[in-house]
Amino acid sequence: MQSILLYVGGDNSMGARLEVALDMARATGAHITCLQCVNYEMFAPGDFYGSALAAAIPRIREAAEELRGKLEAELAKEDVSWDWQFLYGVPEDRLIEQSALHDIILIAPHDEGSEDRKAPSAMAGELALRAAVPVLVVPGTMKGMDFSAPVLIGWNGSSEACVALRAAVPLLKLAGAVYLASIAEPEKRDRMVFSPTEGAQYLSRHGINCEILEIEPGQAKIADTLFSEAAARDCSMVIMGAYGHSRLAEMLLGGVTRRSLTDPQLPIFMAH
Repeated sequence: MQSILLYVGGDNSMGARLEVALDMARATGAHITCLQCVNYEMFAPGDFYGSALAAAIPRIREAAEELRGKLEAELAKEDVSWDWQFLYGVPEDRLIEQSALHDIILIAPHDEGSEDRKAPSAMAGELALRAAVPVLVVPGTMKGMDFSAPVLIGWNGSSEACVALRAAVPLLKLAGAVYLASIAEPEKRDRMVFSPTEGAQYLSRHGINCEILEIEPGQAKIADTLFSEAAARDCSMVIMGAYGHSRLAEMLLGGVTRRSLTDPQLPIFMAH
């Protein structure tokens, strides 16, 4: 991970996200690109004469400049390489464009304005499905991140899980321990496209040893079980494939990705 794309926004998780980006940069020697976006398109519907937009523009610019000044002052004190990009447009679109020359994107678990409702991040879903790189979702409770701590991989044998595992290799090489957790009935494990052993063998070729955990499903939801297993082992993050079912099915019926993003207890590394 030599190029980190850090989304800069006014959400409650911005401070936590910055600290995690700094820790990742120190652990890997990476460069941080801070991407700040201003989106005026939200004022277009119903604003036929542009009056709401005209009134809002000065305040939006002022808030953006205040945030930039605050974060740049903090970054100037740090011993990491960084730069700042300011772009207009929908944040998801700008992040997807810029991801082409980055290795990972750091974002919040909830979209701005939805923190109180704990609604799963629409941005996280868009980026996981469309960006060229993995996404690290950072909860606002984080004070930093120890990349030498253990890591848990949620494994369901899908191609999405394989993509996430491959994308995480640079960070897995830093981890003190790696757990590959499979939560399924024995008969379902037998029908996996890729078995836990195959995932472990792939990691071994990269010099990464892992412990396979075969966990019987209980009353708790799979996402909750994964976080519980990770917490019990002092893991720094959970790695998982995003949207193994269609995204529409997840939104309507629920799913591991949606549940994980609703109230994450640890950072979530996602890829699709």
